Amino acid sequence: MAALVATPARAEEEDAQALRREIATLRQALEGMQQRLDRLEQRDASAAAPTPVAAAATPAATAVLHPTQVPGVAPPVLPQRESVADPSTAASRPDSAAGPTDPDLKGFFAIPGTDTVIRIGGYAKLDAIADSRAAGDEDQFIPSSIPVGGSHRDVSNFNIHAKQTRFSFEARRPTTHGNLRFYLENDFFGSSDGYQFRLRHAYGQLGNTYAGYGYSSFMDADSLPDTLDFAGPGGAGYLLVAGIHHSFAMGKGNTLTLAAEDPDTELAGASETRAAANRLPDVSVTARMERDWGHLQLGAVARSLAYDGDGERDRRMGGGVQLSGSAAVGERDLLLFGALGGRGLSRYTADLTGSGLDAVVDANGRLDALDLHGGFVGYTHYWSELWRSNLIFGQLTLERNSALAADAFRESRYGVFNLIWSPAPSWTMGMELLYGRLEQQGGARGDTVRVQGSLQYNFIR
Repeated sequence: MAALVATPARAEEEDAQALRREIATLRQALEGMQQRLDRLEQRDASAAAPTPVAAAATPAATAVLHPTQVPGVAPPVLPQRESVADPSTAASRPDSAAGPTDPDLKGFFAIPGTDTVIRIGGYAKLDAIADSRAAGDEDQFIPSSIPVGGSHRDVSNFNIHAKQTRFSFEARRPTTHGNLRFYLENDFFGSSDGYQFRLRHAYGQLGNTYAGYGYSSFMDADSLPDTLDFAGPGGAGYLLVAGIHHSFAMGKGNTLTLAAEDPDTELAGASETRAAANRLPDVSVTARMERDWGHLQLGAVARSLAYDGDGERDRRMGGGVQLSGSAAVGERDLLLFGALGGRGLSRYTADLTGSGLDAVVDANGRLDALDLHGGFVGYTHYWSELWRSNLIFGQLTLERNSALAADAFRESRYGVFNLIWSPAPSWTMGMELLYGRLEQQGGARGDTVRVQGSLQYNFIR
Protein backbone atom coordinates (compact mmCIF):
# COMPACT_ATOMS: atom_id res chain seq x y z
CA MET A 1 0.00 0.00 0.00
CA ALA A 2 2.88 2.37 0.83
CA ALA A 3 4.45 1.70 -2.57
CA LEU A 4 1.17 2.29 -4.35
CA VAL A 5 0.70 5.63 -2.53
CA ALA A 6 4.32 6.83 -3.16
CA THR A 7 4.30 6.13 -6.93
CA PRO A 8 1.65 8.80 -7.92
CA ALA A 9 3.28 11.39 -5.61
CA ARG A 10 6.68 10.87 -7.23
CA ALA A 11 5.15 11.18 -10.71
CA GLU A 12 3.42 14.46 -9.81
CA GLU A 13 6.70 15.90 -8.47
CA GLU A 14 8.54 14.94 -11.72
CA ASP A 15 5.77 16.58 -13.81
CA ALA A 16 6.02 19.78 -11.74
CA GLN A 17 9.80 19.95 -12.23
CA ALA A 18 9.44 19.41 -15.97
CA LEU A 19 6.86 22.21 -16.12
CA ARG A 20 9.21 24.55 -14.24
CA ARG A 21 12.00 23.76 -16.73
CA GLU A 22 9.68 24.51 -19.66
CA ILE A 23 8.62 27.84 -18.08
CA ALA A 24 12.28 28.81 -17.54
CA THR A 25 13.10 27.95 -21.16
CA LEU A 26 10.16 30.04 -22.40
CA ARG A 27 11.22 32.95 -20.17
CA GLN A 28 14.73 32.89 -21.61
CA ALA A 29 13.34 32.79 -25.13
CA LEU A 30 11.10 35.79 -24.40
CA GLU A 31 14.02 37.76 -22.92
CA GLY A 32 16.10 37.05 -26.01
CA MET A 33 13.30 38.19 -28.28
CA GLN A 34 12.87 41.37 -26.21
CA GLN A 35 16.58 42.16 -26.51
CA ARG A 36 16.45 41.67 -30.29
CA LEU A 37 13.40 43.97 -30.46
CA ASP A 38 15.19 46.64 -28.42
CA ARG A 39 18.23 46.47 -30.73
CA LEU A 40 16.03 46.77 -33.83
CA GLU A 41 14.19 49.80 -32.41
CA GLN A 42 17.50 51.53 -31.58
CA ARG A 43 18.80 50.82 -35.08
CA ASP A 44 15.60 52.23 -36.67
CA ALA A 45 15.80 55.36 -34.50
CA SER A 46 19.43 55.95 -35.52
CA ALA A 47 18.57 55.54 -39.19
CA ALA A 48 15.62 57.97 -38.93
CA ALA A 49 17.74 60.79 -37.36
CA PRO A 50 19.75 62.45 -40.21
CA THR A 51 23.27 63.63 -39.61
CA PRO A 52 24.21 67.27 -40.45
CA VAL A 53 26.06 66.09 -43.57
CA ALA A 54 23.07 64.07 -44.76
CA ALA A 55 20.75 66.98 -44.08
CA ALA A 56 22.85 69.23 -46.26
CA ALA A 57 22.56 66.76 -49.12
CA THR A 58 18.82 66.14 -48.91
CA PRO A 59 16.30 68.08 -51.02
CA ALA A 60 14.70 69.39 -47.82
CA ALA A 61 17.83 71.43 -47.17
CA THR A 62 16.93 73.65 -50.10
CA ALA A 63 13.71 74.71 -48.37
CA VAL A 64 13.39 77.77 -46.12
CA LEU A 65 15.56 77.29 -43.05
CA HIS A 66 14.55 78.05 -39.49
CA PRO A 67 16.75 79.72 -36.85
CA THR A 68 18.05 76.42 -35.50
CA GLN A 69 19.20 75.42 -39.00
CA VAL A 70 21.53 78.42 -39.48
CA PRO A 71 24.62 77.30 -37.52
CA GLY A 72 25.62 79.14 -34.38
CA VAL A 73 23.15 82.06 -34.60
CA ALA A 74 21.52 83.13 -31.35
CA PRO A 75 17.96 84.53 -31.39
CA PRO A 76 17.76 88.35 -31.30
CA VAL A 77 17.28 90.14 -27.99
CA LEU A 78 15.45 93.16 -29.44
CA PRO A 79 11.67 93.03 -29.96
CA GLN A 80 10.61 92.12 -33.50
CA ARG A 81 9.70 95.03 -35.81
CA GLU A 82 8.71 95.78 -39.41
CA SER A 83 10.59 98.14 -41.72
CA VAL A 84 10.16 99.09 -45.38
CA ALA A 85 13.82 99.93 -46.11
CA ASP A 86 14.95 97.34 -43.54
CA PRO A 87 18.38 98.78 -42.53
CA SER A 88 18.68 96.33 -39.63
CA THR A 89 19.23 93.30 -41.88
CA ALA A 90 22.44 94.71 -43.37
CA ALA A 91 23.82 95.91 -40.02
CA SER A 92 26.81 94.14 -38.48
CA ARG A 93 26.10 92.49 -35.10
CA PRO A 94 28.23 90.74 -32.48
CA ASP A 95 28.90 87.18 -33.64
CA SER A 96 26.65 87.89 -36.69
CA ALA A 97 23.46 87.45 -34.66
CA ALA A 98 19.99 87.82 -36.22
CA GLY A 99 18.35 91.27 -36.23
CA PRO A 100 14.89 92.47 -35.09
CA THR A 101 13.53 92.72 -38.67
CA ASP A 102 14.85 89.26 -39.60
CA PRO A 103 14.69 87.11 -36.44
CA ASP A 104 14.10 83.79 -38.26
CA LEU A 105 16.81 84.22 -40.92
CA LYS A 106 14.44 82.87 -43.55
CA GLY A 107 15.51 81.87 -47.03
CA PHE A 108 18.92 80.30 -46.44
CA PHE A 109 19.80 77.04 -48.18
CA ALA A 110 22.82 74.79 -47.79
CA ILE A 111 25.62 74.28 -50.32
CA PRO A 112 25.93 70.47 -50.56
CA GLY A 113 29.11 69.06 -49.07
CA THR A 114 29.94 72.23 -47.09
CA ASP A 115 28.97 73.94 -43.84
CA THR A 116 28.03 77.13 -45.73
CA VAL A 117 24.46 78.39 -46.12
CA ILE A 118 23.59 81.21 -48.54
CA ARG A 119 20.64 83.50 -49.22
CA ILE A 120 19.69 85.74 -52.14
CA GLY A 121 17.50 88.64 -51.03
CA GLY A 122 16.35 92.17 -51.70
CA TYR A 123 13.18 93.72 -53.04
CA ALA A 124 11.59 95.54 -55.97
CA LYS A 125 10.11 98.92 -55.01
CA LEU A 126 8.21 101.51 -57.03
CA ASP A 127 7.81 105.06 -55.69
CA ALA A 128 5.33 107.63 -57.05
CA ILE A 129 6.20 111.13 -55.79
CA ALA A 130 4.32 114.44 -56.03
CA ASP A 131 5.88 117.70 -54.71
CA SER A 132 3.84 120.85 -54.08
CA ARG A 133 6.99 122.92 -54.75
CA ALA A 134 10.46 122.15 -56.00
CA ALA A 135 12.17 119.78 -53.55
CA GLY A 136 15.66 119.69 -55.04
CA ASP A 137 16.13 115.93 -55.01
CA GLU A 138 13.21 114.34 -56.85
CA ASP A 139 13.97 110.75 -55.79
CA GLN A 140 14.52 111.05 -52.04
CA PHE A 141 13.45 113.67 -49.49
CA ILE A 142 16.50 115.67 -48.36
CA PRO A 143 15.51 119.05 -46.84
CA SER A 144 19.05 120.45 -47.27
CA SER A 145 18.53 120.25 -51.07
CA ILE A 146 15.30 122.31 -51.11
CA PRO A 147 15.83 125.32 -53.40
CA VAL A 148 15.33 128.78 -51.88
CA GLY A 149 14.28 131.46 -54.32
CA GLY A 150 14.71 131.18 -58.07
CA SER A 151 12.28 131.39 -60.96
CA HIS A 152 11.23 127.72 -60.73
CA ARG A 153 10.85 127.63 -56.96
CA ASP A 154 7.04 127.29 -56.96
CA VAL A 155 6.75 124.73 -59.74
CA SER A 156 5.13 121.44 -58.67
CA ASN A 157 6.61 118.15 -59.81
CA PHE A 158 5.59 114.50 -60.27
CA ASN A 159 8.03 111.61 -60.52
CA ILE A 160 7.96 107.79 -60.61
CA HIS A 161 11.10 105.71 -60.07
CA ALA A 162 12.29 102.31 -58.89
CA LYS A 163 15.82 103.25 -57.77
CA GLN A 164 15.37 101.87 -54.27
CA THR A 165 15.07 98.36 -55.71
CA ARG A 166 17.96 96.39 -54.26
CA PHE A 167 19.71 93.06 -54.48
CA SER A 168 21.57 91.29 -51.66
CA PHE A 169 23.66 88.16 -51.28
CA GLU A 170 24.59 86.67 -47.91
CA ALA A 171 26.66 83.66 -46.84
CA ARG A 172 27.16 82.23 -43.34
CA ARG A 173 29.15 79.35 -41.89
CA PRO A 174 30.55 78.32 -38.49
CA THR A 175 34.33 78.23 -37.92
CA THR A 176 36.64 77.43 -35.03
CA HIS A 177 37.06 81.20 -34.51
CA GLY A 178 33.36 82.09 -34.50
CA ASN A 179 30.65 82.55 -37.09
CA LEU A 180 31.68 83.86 -40.50
CA ARG A 181 29.32 86.17 -42.41
CA PHE A 182 29.72 87.69 -45.87
CA TYR A 183 27.21 90.33 -46.98
CA LEU A 184 26.84 92.13 -50.33
CA GLU A 185 24.10 94.63 -51.22
CA ASN A 186 23.45 97.01 -54.12
CA ASP A 187 20.74 99.43 -55.21
CA PHE A 188 20.21 101.80 -58.18
CA PHE A 189 20.91 105.20 -56.61
CA GLY A 190 24.31 105.51 -58.29
CA SER A 191 23.29 108.54 -60.37
CA SER A 192 20.70 111.31 -60.17
CA ASP A 193 19.57 110.97 -63.80
CA GLY A 194 19.59 107.21 -64.31
CA TYR A 195 19.63 103.73 -62.76
CA GLN A 196 23.32 103.22 -62.10
CA PHE A 197 24.03 100.15 -59.97
CA ARG A 198 25.52 101.29 -56.64
CA LEU A 199 27.35 99.41 -53.91
CA ARG A 200 25.77 99.72 -50.46
CA HIS A 201 27.47 96.95 -48.48
CA ALA A 202 30.40 94.61 -49.09
CA TYR A 203 31.91 93.18 -45.92
CA GLY A 204 32.98 90.09 -44.09
CA GLN A 205 32.74 89.40 -40.37
CA LEU A 206 34.48 86.63 -38.46
CA GLY A 207 33.32 86.36 -34.86
CA ASN A 208 33.25 89.97 -33.67
CA THR A 209 35.74 91.37 -36.19
CA TYR A 210 34.30 93.26 -39.18
CA ALA A 211 36.15 94.47 -42.28
CA GLY A 212 34.78 96.00 -45.47
CA TYR A 213 32.29 98.63 -46.64
CA GLY A 214 28.95 99.34 -44.97
CA TYR A 215 27.36 101.22 -42.09
CA SER A 216 29.67 103.30 -39.93
CA SER A 217 30.15 101.94 -36.42
CA PHE A 218 28.99 105.36 -35.16
CA MET A 219 25.60 104.80 -36.82
CA ASP A 220 22.65 102.98 -35.19
CA ALA A 221 20.61 101.18 -37.86
CA ASP A 222 18.12 99.78 -35.32
CA SER A 223 16.98 103.28 -34.30
CA LEU A 224 16.07 104.44 -37.84
CA PRO A 225 12.29 104.91 -38.27
CA ASP A 226 10.10 103.10 -40.79
CA THR A 227 9.59 105.41 -43.80
CA LEU A 228 8.64 104.97 -47.44
CA ASP A 229 11.08 107.79 -48.20
CA PHE A 230 14.56 106.44 -48.88
CA ALA A 231 16.62 109.08 -47.01
CA GLY A 232 14.88 109.23 -43.63
CA PRO A 233 15.21 112.06 -41.07
CA GLY A 234 18.09 114.43 -41.75
CA GLY A 235 19.06 114.64 -38.08
CA ALA A 236 19.86 110.91 -37.89
CA GLY A 237 23.39 109.56 -37.93
CA TYR A 238 23.93 107.88 -41.31
CA LEU A 239 27.09 107.01 -43.25
CA LEU A 240 28.28 104.22 -45.55
CA VAL A 241 32.06 103.91 -45.25
CA ALA A 242 34.97 101.46 -45.48
CA GLY A 243 36.46 100.43 -42.16
CA ILE A 244 37.37 97.80 -39.62
CA HIS A 245 35.92 97.32 -36.16
CA HIS A 246 35.87 94.82 -33.33
CA SER A 247 33.21 94.26 -30.67
CA PHE A 248 33.83 93.13 -27.09
CA ALA A 249 31.11 91.34 -25.12
CA MET A 250 30.48 93.12 -21.79
CA GLY A 251 27.89 90.77 -20.36
CA LYS A 252 24.54 89.59 -21.71
CA GLY A 253 23.21 92.12 -24.18
CA ASN A 254 26.06 94.62 -23.68
CA THR A 255 28.87 95.31 -26.16
CA LEU A 256 31.68 97.79 -26.69
CA THR A 257 32.90 98.40 -30.26
CA LEU A 258 36.12 100.06 -31.42
CA ALA A 259 36.45 101.14 -35.07
CA ALA A 260 38.82 102.79 -37.52
CA GLU A 261 37.20 104.09 -40.72
CA ASP A 262 38.10 105.86 -43.95
CA PRO A 263 38.50 109.63 -43.31
CA ASP A 264 37.10 112.32 -45.60
CA THR A 265 37.36 115.96 -44.55
CA GLU A 266 34.44 117.69 -46.25
CA LEU A 267 35.73 121.25 -46.61
CA ALA A 268 33.48 124.20 -47.45
CA GLY A 269 34.78 126.11 -50.46
CA ALA A 270 37.33 123.46 -51.43
CA SER A 271 39.14 124.13 -54.72
CA GLU A 272 42.28 123.20 -56.63
CA THR A 273 44.27 125.76 -54.63
CA ARG A 274 42.73 124.85 -51.27
CA ALA A 275 42.10 121.11 -50.85
CA ALA A 276 41.05 118.93 -47.93
CA ALA A 277 43.68 116.63 -46.46
CA ASN A 278 43.19 113.31 -44.66
CA ARG A 279 46.05 112.20 -42.42
CA LEU A 280 44.48 109.85 -39.87
CA PRO A 281 41.49 107.46 -39.87
CA ASP A 282 38.26 108.40 -38.12
CA VAL A 283 38.18 106.52 -34.80
CA SER A 284 34.94 105.69 -32.98
CA VAL A 285 33.90 103.99 -29.74
CA THR A 286 30.35 102.69 -29.32
CA ALA A 287 28.70 101.25 -26.22
CA ARG A 288 25.45 99.35 -26.70
CA MET A 289 22.86 97.79 -24.38
CA GLU A 290 20.14 95.45 -25.69
CA ARG A 291 17.15 94.25 -23.69
CA ASP A 292 13.79 92.68 -24.55
CA TRP A 293 12.17 96.15 -24.27
CA GLY A 294 14.57 97.78 -26.76
CA HIS A 295 18.10 99.17 -26.79
CA LEU A 296 20.34 102.16 -26.05
CA GLN A 297 23.50 103.08 -27.95
CA LEU A 298 26.06 105.76 -27.12
CA GLY A 299 28.70 106.45 -29.75
CA ALA A 300 31.63 108.86 -30.00
CA VAL A 301 33.84 109.63 -33.01
CA ALA A 302 37.14 111.53 -33.23
CA ARG A 303 38.35 113.02 -36.51
CA SER A 304 41.50 114.72 -37.79
CA LEU A 305 40.40 117.55 -40.12
CA ALA A 306 43.02 119.28 -42.27
CA TYR A 307 43.54 121.26 -45.46
CA ASP A 308 46.46 122.22 -47.67
CA GLY A 309 46.63 125.34 -49.81
CA ASP A 310 49.08 127.61 -51.62
CA GLY A 311 51.37 128.69 -48.80
CA GLU A 312 48.81 127.84 -46.11
CA ARG A 313 47.67 124.78 -44.21
CA ASP A 314 46.01 123.94 -40.93
CA ARG A 315 44.72 121.02 -38.92
CA ARG A 316 42.01 120.65 -36.28
CA MET A 317 40.48 117.84 -34.26
CA GLY A 318 36.76 117.28 -34.66
CA GLY A 319 34.16 114.73 -33.63
CA GLY A 320 31.00 114.27 -31.68
CA VAL A 321 28.63 111.96 -29.83
CA GLN A 322 25.30 110.31 -30.56
CA LEU A 323 22.71 108.80 -28.22
CA SER A 324 20.07 106.64 -29.89
CA GLY A 325 17.75 103.77 -29.15
CA SER A 326 14.36 102.10 -29.28
CA ALA A 327 11.71 101.20 -26.73
CA ALA A 328 8.70 98.91 -27.01
CA VAL A 329 5.37 100.51 -26.08
CA GLY A 330 2.41 98.25 -25.34
CA GLU A 331 2.11 95.05 -27.33
CA ARG A 332 3.69 96.10 -30.67
CA ASP A 333 4.18 99.89 -30.77
CA LEU A 334 7.72 101.24 -30.87
CA LEU A 335 9.43 104.51 -29.93
CA LEU A 336 12.61 105.36 -31.87
CA PHE A 337 14.96 108.27 -31.26
CA GLY A 338 18.41 109.70 -31.84
CA ALA A 339 20.31 112.86 -30.85
CA LEU A 340 23.79 113.92 -31.95
CA GLY A 341 26.13 116.87 -31.66
CA GLY A 342 29.74 117.89 -32.17
CA ARG A 343 32.24 119.76 -34.31
CA GLY A 344 33.06 118.62 -37.83
CA LEU A 345 30.25 116.04 -37.71
CA SER A 346 28.28 116.94 -40.88
CA ARG A 347 29.65 113.94 -42.78
CA TYR A 348 27.95 111.59 -40.30
CA THR A 349 24.41 112.97 -40.75
CA ALA A 350 21.77 111.89 -43.27
CA ASP A 351 21.05 115.46 -44.39
CA LEU A 352 24.60 116.79 -44.83
CA THR A 353 26.87 113.90 -45.79
CA GLY A 354 28.75 114.94 -48.93
CA SER A 355 27.80 118.61 -48.53
CA GLY A 356 31.27 119.91 -47.62
CA LEU A 357 30.27 121.36 -44.25
CA ASP A 358 32.60 119.64 -41.78
CA ALA A 359 34.88 122.69 -41.65
CA VAL A 360 35.61 126.04 -43.29
CA VAL A 361 38.75 128.18 -43.68
CA ASP A 362 38.37 131.68 -42.20
CA ALA A 363 39.87 134.93 -43.47
CA ASN A 364 43.10 134.29 -41.54
CA GLY A 365 43.64 130.86 -43.08
CA ARG A 366 42.63 129.01 -39.93
CA LEU A 367 40.55 125.84 -40.20
CA ASP A 368 37.32 126.06 -38.24
CA ALA A 369 35.39 122.84 -37.47
CA LEU A 370 31.69 123.71 -37.62
CA ASP A 371 29.37 123.09 -34.67
CA LEU A 372 26.39 120.87 -35.42
CA HIS A 373 23.54 119.35 -33.43
CA GLY A 374 20.28 117.61 -34.26
CA GLY A 375 18.10 114.60 -33.77
CA PHE A 376 14.80 112.89 -34.44
CA VAL A 377 12.00 111.03 -32.73
CA GLY A 378 9.62 108.53 -34.31
CA TYR A 379 6.65 106.49 -33.14
CA THR A 380 5.31 103.33 -34.82
CA HIS A 381 1.71 102.36 -34.12
CA TYR A 382 0.08 99.11 -35.29
CA TRP A 383 -3.60 99.58 -36.07
CA SER A 384 -3.87 95.84 -36.72
CA GLU A 385 -1.67 92.94 -37.80
CA LEU A 386 -1.66 94.30 -41.37
CA TRP A 387 -1.79 98.09 -40.89
CA ARG A 388 0.75 100.37 -39.23
CA SER A 389 1.60 104.09 -39.15
CA ASN A 390 4.69 106.14 -38.32
CA LEU A 391 4.89 109.71 -37.06
CA ILE A 392 8.39 111.23 -37.26
CA PHE A 393 9.98 114.62 -36.62
CA GLY A 394 13.60 115.61 -37.07
CA GLN A 395 15.77 118.73 -37.01
CA LEU A 396 19.39 119.55 -37.81
CA THR A 397 21.16 122.84 -37.03
CA LEU A 398 24.58 124.13 -38.12
CA GLU A 399 26.29 127.11 -36.48
CA ARG A 400 26.26 130.51 -38.14
CA ASN A 401 29.70 131.30 -39.52
CA SER A 402 30.76 134.42 -41.43
CA ALA A 403 33.17 132.38 -43.58
CA LEU A 404 30.25 130.43 -45.08
CA ALA A 405 28.31 131.64 -48.10
CA ALA A 406 24.90 133.21 -47.52
CA ASP A 407 23.17 130.31 -49.32
CA ALA A 408 24.94 127.65 -47.23
CA PHE A 409 22.97 125.36 -44.94
CA ARG A 410 21.85 126.68 -41.57
CA GLU A 411 18.91 124.51 -40.39
CA SER A 412 16.50 121.86 -41.69
CA ARG A 413 13.29 120.33 -40.40
CA TYR A 414 11.73 117.03 -41.41
CA GLY A 415 8.25 115.68 -40.70
CA VAL A 416 6.55 112.45 -41.82
CA PHE A 417 3.25 110.65 -41.36
CA ASN A 418 2.52 107.44 -43.22
CA LEU A 419 0.06 104.57 -43.45
CA ILE A 420 1.52 101.19 -44.47
CA TRP A 421 -0.38 98.04 -45.41
CA SER A 422 1.25 94.59 -45.56
CA PRO A 423 -1.44 92.14 -46.75
CA ALA A 424 1.18 89.42 -47.30
CA PRO A 425 4.69 88.92 -45.88
CA SER A 426 6.39 89.82 -49.19
CA TRP A 427 3.97 92.56 -50.29
CA THR A 428 3.92 96.08 -48.81
CA MET A 429 2.25 99.26 -50.01
CA GLY A 430 1.58 102.62 -48.42
CA MET A 431 1.11 106.38 -48.60
CA GLU A 432 3.29 108.98 -46.93
CA LEU A 433 3.00 112.72 -46.31
CA LEU A 434 6.31 114.58 -45.86
CA TYR A 435 7.14 118.17 -44.93
CA GLY A 436 10.58 119.75 -45.19
CA ARG A 437 11.95 123.20 -44.48
CA LEU A 438 15.39 124.68 -45.12
CA GLU A 439 16.94 127.84 -43.67
CA GLN A 440 20.16 129.21 -45.13
CA GLN A 441 23.02 131.06 -43.43
CA GLY A 442 21.71 134.37 -44.80
CA GLY A 443 18.25 133.79 -43.27
CA ALA A 444 16.36 132.88 -46.47
CA ARG A 445 13.93 129.98 -46.14
CA GLY A 446 12.15 127.49 -48.35
CA ASP A 447 9.80 124.58 -47.73
CA THR A 448 7.82 121.95 -49.58
CA VAL A 449 5.24 119.21 -49.07
CA ARG A 450 5.59 115.79 -50.70
CA VAL A 451 3.11 112.95 -51.09
CA GLN A 452 4.65 109.57 -51.81
CA GLY A 453 3.02 106.26 -52.63
CA SER A 454 5.03 103.02 -52.69
CA LEU A 455 4.55 99.43 -53.75
CA GLN A 456 7.18 96.89 -52.70
CA TYR A 457 7.75 93.17 -53.29
CA ASN A 458 10.31 91.44 -51.08
CA PHE A 459 12.20 88.42 -52.38
CA ILE A 460 12.40 86.83 -48.92
CA ARG A 461 10.10 87.67 -46.02
